[in-house]
Amino acid sequence: MNLKKIMPALFLLILTACTIPVDEPPPPTPLITATPQLALTLPATFTPIPTLAQSPTPTFTLSDVEAPTQPYDFCADIGGYHLIESLIQAFTSKNGALFASLISPTHGVDVRYYRDGKVINYDVEHAKFVFETTFEADWGLSFGSGEPTIGSFQEIVLPTLQQVFTPASLVVCGQLQIGGATYFPEWPYPDLDFYSVYFPGTEEFGKMDWQTWSVGMDHVAGETYLAALVHYVWEP
Repeated sequence: MNLKKIMPALFLLILTACTIPVDEPPPPTPLITATPQLALTLPATFTPIPTLAQSPTPTFTLSDVEAPTQPYDFCADIGGYHLIESLIQAFTSKNGALFASLISPTHGVDVRYYRDGKVINYDVEHAKFVFETTFEADWGLSFGSGEPTIGSFQEIVLPTLQQVFTPASLVVCGQLQIGGATYFPEWPYPDLDFYSVYFPGTEEFGKMDWQTWSVGMDHVAGETYLAALVHYVWEP
């Protein structure tokens, strides 16, 4: 056998045995995979969103805008003051027809000779005769004697009305104008607008003889009528 031919082959075999272990698998061969390309497919029912168009800016004129409703200002209404002027005339002249024409047709007029006394209501028909009738009513207990005050309108109430309702008296809208008092004055008709007609009293009695008649007013069909008369004086 030719030794020169055998030696190179033997050397190659030994080299191969040292570099590749027979008990290990060969390294894996990487698989070549193609990256999938996704295709966007719209459903048949899909409707593209339309491009929004800018709405025109609305325009208006002053005539299109309603003016705000102003609340009713009773004290700015000259009707209340005219009613008091007519009451002065009716009480001074004892004019029953004039007095009746000023009475609320829906409420009548409540008369309180004492602020917390009994209430006597006169409708339009009975108001015509208050300056002449002698019918005696019970006006409540006197704060002086504690006894009932019994008498007609013209006897009990009219003299004080004539003393207070004069052009010289102070007329105040929406508040009770009084002199010195031992009580807290209250207006008993919260649903009625009112005026105070105030007689300040005399120096002779140190202003202790002051009197106030508060005048409650009702509004019917745009007209102002008398609905209440409440008397306030100094009380011991």
